[in-house]
Amino acid sequence: MVKTEESIIVVDPEIHSGDPVFRGTRVTIQTLFDYLTNATMEDFERGFPYISREMVNQALREVAKRGIPKPKRKRRLHEDFAG
Repeated sequence: MVKTEESIIVVDPEIHSGDPVFRGTRVTIQTLFDYLTNATMEDFERGFPYISREMVNQALREVAKRGIPKPKRKRRLHEDFAG
């Protein structure tokens, strides 16, 4: 049996309004990209020491293979009544 790697990226409407986050955190994948665009990996590691370099590498591999998952938003009450 081949062991499948559990996705490090989670999309859940109950977590950070459905934005893709690192599993077990509320840190968005977009936050990682913002740091990599405007700062350094070391800055990201200092800001989020509970996210390991391996977690970052796994997230980057997943994004490279499948792209960034689309956010899943909770339905709002007014959407139920929209015509």
